[in-house]
Amino acid sequence: MIITYLLNRFIFRIKEFIRHWYIKSFFVYSQFIVSILEKLDRYFALKITWRHILEPLYQDKTILGYFLGFIFRFWRLAIGGLFYLLIILTAAGLYFVWLLIPFFIIYKILE
Repeated sequence: MIITYLLNRFIFRIKEFIRHWYIKSFFVYSQFIVSILEKLDRYFALKITWRHILEPLYQDKTILGYFLGFIFRFWRLAIGGLFYLLIILTAAGLYFVWLLIPFFIIYKILE
C-alpha cells in the first residue's frame, strides 16, 4: 500500500515537473519575448513602414521624395527585420538550452 502511494506520488511529481519545466515555461517565455518584440516595434514600426513604403517622404510628391521615401523605409525595414531575426534566434537558442538543462543534470548525475 505505501509502495503504491510512493510510486504514485513519484510519477505525479515527475509529470508535474515536466509540465512546469516544458509547457508552462514555454508560455511564460514566449509572452516575455513577444513583449520585447512589441516594445521594439514601437521604435521600428515595421507594419506601418511596410504599409507606407511606396509613399513619398514627408509627403514631398516629387521624384526625389518618392525615391528617398522608398530608400529610407526599405532600410528601416531591413534593419528592423534583422533586429527581429536576431532577437528571435537568440530567444530560440536560449530556450533550447533551457530545455536541455534537465538532461544535462541527469547525465552529470549518472556520469
